[in-house]
Amino acid sequence: MCETGQVVSKDDLVLVTGGAGFIGSAVIASLLERGFRHIRCLVRPSTSPRKIDALSALASRDRLQLLRGNLLSPGDCLAAADGAKLVVHLAAGRGEKSYPDAYLNSVVVTRNLLDACVQTGQIRRFVNVGSFVVYTNRNKPQFRLLDETCPTEPTGLARGEAYCFAKVKQDDILFEYGRKHNLPFVIVRPGAVYGPGNLNISGRVGIDTFGIFLHLGGSSFIPLSYIDNCADAIVQAGLVPGIDGEIFNVVDDDLPTSRTFLRLYKRNVHPFPSWYVPKHASYLLCWLWERYSRWSEGQLPPGFNLSRWHALWKKTTYSNQKLKSRAGWRQKVPTADALQRYFAACRAEANRA
Repeated sequence: MCETGQVVSKDDLVLVTGGAGFIGSAVIASLLERGFRHIRCLVRPSTSPRKIDALSALASRDRLQLLRGNLLSPGDCLAAADGAKLVVHLAAGRGEKSYPDAYLNSVVVTRNLLDACVQTGQIRRFVNVGSFVVYTNRNKPQFRLLDETCPTEPTGLARGEAYCFAKVKQDDILFEYGRKHNLPFVIVRPGAVYGPGNLNISGRVGIDTFGIFLHLGGSSFIPLSYIDNCADAIVQAGLVPGIDGEIFNVVDDDLPTSRTFLRLYKRNVHPFPSWYVPKHASYLLCWLWERYSRWSEGQLPPGFNLSRWHALWKKTTYSNQKLKSRAGWRQKVPTADALQRYFAACRAEANRA
């Protein structure tokens, strides 16, 4: 532990992967706000000039180094990890329909980066940014509460989502390297991260697949995490000593229900037609869809299934108590203010369209 009482000091080199992304850029801003003076951001060669310019505007070159490289290259991983004391790993494949692509861009890249960290032997903590997508939301120790003690998907295949499969495997690799190489790591699992830069209504509220917005969340709470709060939690998890090997869920205080969120959105952004689907009806729809998909031997993809229903639309409550008590996190932007900032950004985007 360094002289500041944290895992790393403000003069140590911090590597951020995926720094050009929605959460990554906010993490870099949080590190800079805390006074870190040596941040290296690994960006893909294909990263757009607009995102590069946005990152460059955050700080001078002596505080923020932009390194172009690909995590699929072990050599690029080694160059990125060289000298780094803290690694915040956000790079991951998002939205792939293909399981091989998701595995390649989430799992293989993580293994390459971990190998580089083991080889340099300088890492004091590896923060892996996971996802709520790995939780099954079944057989929980406490009936409706989803927290860090809850079971995850055994393989991620039951959900029919390549991203879920890849994130489950990514977590498995972290635990493997922790055991075999004594690599100090923390896993941070944000809920539904929202704010300027990600203005979509979370699928936990509902979907518009059938031409009208189907409100599926009802009275369930949404595990929202405003972007500034999420980034601050990720950085905090990288700094606090004595929490290696731990998992932290990231959600805000005073979470709204799906019904409350949808009502506020319509009032503050724009009204639109929606149809509430009761829990028993959405459960039955997912059960029938899953059965037909099996009967048709996959001719109808299992886009709706019981695993997805449990994960997204089952009545659930959430907790950030462990993040507060073990990592010392406190919410930076109150939920009421965060929602108003989000709605204002949504209105501005609608006016530009």
